[in-house]
Amino acid sequence: MTKKNYQPAWPGPRLPLWYIRIMAAAIAVICLTTPALAATDLWTAAQTIIVDIYGHIATLSTALAGLMSAIAVLGAKLSNNQHKVDQAWDWLKRIWICWGIINGIGAFIAYITPHFSGLATITP
Repeated sequence: MTKKNYQPAWPGPRLPLWYIRIMAAAIAVICLTTPALAATDLWTAAQTIIVDIYGHIATLSTALAGLMSAIAVLGAKLSNNQHKVDQAWDWLKRIWICWGIINGIGAFIAYITPHFSGLATITP
């Protein structure tokens, strides 16, 4: 004869355990959820975030460009043949061109693009 597992329809003695689990989950959700009280609209918040991120990118890219420029100049000054000197100056040009492109695109997105908002609309 096989033994049948008895599964009651009513949770019975396991009811307090399920109650504790459900209440613990509900309390965790309530405590860990922060209220979304928007002080500004979505576009103003996005603009603030974009400008903040651009500030961080500009700071980081400027610091790295300065560091890499110093390394390129040291490489040019301490090298022993003209080919290595030319390569170091080429790298220095590339570093500053990339720095200008990265900061130019970021500045355009962060500061210039908002001035064009609303120009592509047709008002009757």
